[in-house]
Amino acid sequence: MNGITIIGAGVAGLCVARNLMDHGAKVTVVDRFEGAGPHACSWWAGGMLAPFCEGESAEEPVVRLGQEAADWWATKTQAVERCGSLVVSPTRDRADLARFARRTRGHREVTVDEITAMEPDLGTRFAKGLFFEDEAHLAPRTALARLREGLASDGAAFIQEDADPDIYAQHGLTIDCRGYQAKREINDLRGVKGEMLVLSCPEVTLSRPVRMLHPRVPLYIVPRGDGVFMLGATMVEGRAGKHVTARALLELLSAAYALNPAFGEAEVLEIGVDSRPAFADNLPHIRRDGNLIRVNGLYRHGFLLAPAVGRMVADLIFDNKRPEVMDETAT
Repeated sequence: MNGITIIGAGVAGLCVARNLMDHGAKVTVVDRFEGAGPHACSWWAGGMLAPFCEGESAEEPVVRLGQEAADWWATKTQAVERCGSLVVSPTRDRADLARFARRTRGHREVTVDEITAMEPDLGTRFAKGLFFEDEAHLAPRTALARLREGLASDGAAFIQEDADPDIYAQHGLTIDCRGYQAKREINDLRGVKGEMLVLSCPEVTLSRPVRMLHPRVPLYIVPRGDGVFMLGATMVEGRAGKHVTARALLELLSAAYALNPAFGEAEVLEIGVDSRPAFADNLPHIRRDGNLIRVNGLYRHGFLLAPAVGRMVADLIFDNKRPEVMDETAT
């Protein structure tokens, strides 16, 4: 087979590239950014490999396909932490915890003593919680850098260019993995704005992602090591505004303070805002039109679903196997 061009070096593009190279393909990755720097949503991801937690609101394929992610990332990047996920809620919002438990599986209920034993810095603030033992997390920027390094070491070429997939497809098989940047060519793609923070708070130690349920401001916080945490994330329909809103900043920090008051003294290292690419069903779609394959719509599940989506793209190309997320709708 001749070489395959992948446009977009975010999590979708790199996972597709890795799966194709594992099948023996010659791959060129083209991206508008230079090197391993910021790549839109991938740069600001939480990195939670939490298919069972996501089942609270996501469709069934997210839970099933997402279970491939932790092993895949561990094999390809050695960047996975397997500490599970902890879900808690303030006592006044205990009904939210019960609802979360009903809508998910793969968890066990934990008491205040068990929560304190797992995460001493949460103290006795939460009487009950849910522990998802088989879930994991990673640092997205580290994982992407290692994935890119592995691809380059195995012979993948990287080109910096703001490329047009339709032009590349005139000369050979091309895979468009540009996320929301492809909105002009994919009419039914929408943007879901996400706002998140990176905090430095050495006074707090957490071993695993913690989700705090709240009817208005649900929060997740993911440890990055050395007292650094990713805090997120809002879900705002429509690509409105390129900057974080005052309300989002206030609500995220207030929720973190409720988790542990020491976060009130945290330093804000980074503020991230971007638009997650999504279709109406909030599932990824793989669409083929001759030499052009468009892979998009990973929504809030980029690191969770990209390994499975990459596998399905490889199955489509090498085995002519129709992926379960294949969409025949014209682009």
